[in-house]
Amino acid sequence: MSWESFLYMGGYALYVWPAYGVTALVLLGNLFWPVWQRRQLLRQLTIKQKRSQVR
Repeated sequence: MSWESFLYMGGYALYVWPAYGVTALVLLGNLFWPVWQRRQLLRQLTIKQKRSQVR
């Protein structure tokens, strides 16, 4: 099996490689989304806490 035939995937490369790409993006999103959400929440809570201390 050559690299060319592997990359060509028997004529299905047009469907297979984008499917791998979408899957990789979803998996990465599932890793980084909660981290981003947590940072946003902590920022908002810090702002709320500062506002409540001023009053």
